[in-house]
Amino acid sequence: MIFDWLIAPFLDYAFMARALAGALAVSLGAAPVGVFLMLRRMSLTGEAIAHGVLPGIAVAYLLAGLSLFAMTIGGLVAGLVIATLSALVSRLTVLREDASLASFHLVALAMGVLLVSVAGSKIDLIHVLFGSVLALGNGAVLLLAGSATLTVVVLALIYRPLVMESYDPAFLRAVGGRGALVHHLFLALVVLNLVAGFHALGTLMSVGMMILPATAARFWARGIGGMIVAAVATAVLASVVGLLISFHIDVPSGPAIILVAGAASMFSMLLGPHGSLRALRTPAWHRSN
Repeated sequence: MIFDWLIAPFLDYAFMARALAGALAVSLGAAPVGVFLMLRRMSLTGEAIAHGVLPGIAVAYLLAGLSLFAMTIGGLVAGLVIATLSALVSRLTVLREDASLASFHLVALAMGVLLVSVAGSKIDLIHVLFGSVLALGNGAVLLLAGSATLTVVVLALIYRPLVMESYDPAFLRAVGGRGALVHHLFLALVVLNLVAGFHALGTLMSVGMMILPATAARFWARGIGGMIVAAVATAVLASVVGLLISFHIDVPSGPAIILVAGAASMFSMLLGPHGSLRALRTPAWHRSN
């Protein structure tokens, strides 16, 4: 019985195996990026960029249909343009980066939805906004795996300056660190993982695999390394459980995965050992024993 419910779907159905492989790749790449977004207080930036990639995806859809390569390139270009424009506006005007990013992403989201709605069908719009992880092909799985691999490699290369830039950017500049370069590389990783995650979860759901596991991890670990491990574990658990729920009770897979991640975040917020409601209500002398 347990085998039939938990393991057989991934062994008996190729589409479930591909969905699991794609979701695990998204978890491995997006969750660590989400930890740094949270530490840098840029969680809403990730959501804004996720919506900002939509016009590029929509233009690519108009030109090439549901082409994996074209939509990926379109999304990457649009995301990088939105991030760059918001940074330039914040430097050249009195508007702060969060406000400029919010303005750009709202316009971009409206434009993207309009383009997809005018040129496509309702089914196409749902695919773009909410993804179709159960319909992932081999090419999409390879793309997700490649994105996750590149993310892990780049994060390993910039880990130390990224940590310093997250906690004390002034100190990084004082010791000759290239804070601006690290910041832009990190934003590129955010865009890359949001565009890759779009193929599985859509533009509205992909940011959830960054933010929700990261917020859950905050309540289970103190150090950044521990948070990254906890975030990846939470994302993997949400992927597996969400796919099984989707398979057995016939609900959309992307929202199911994100809802499980949200439930894990709420559970951690209530009962996690570090900074949760339970931990803060426990007397200090009891926590130290």
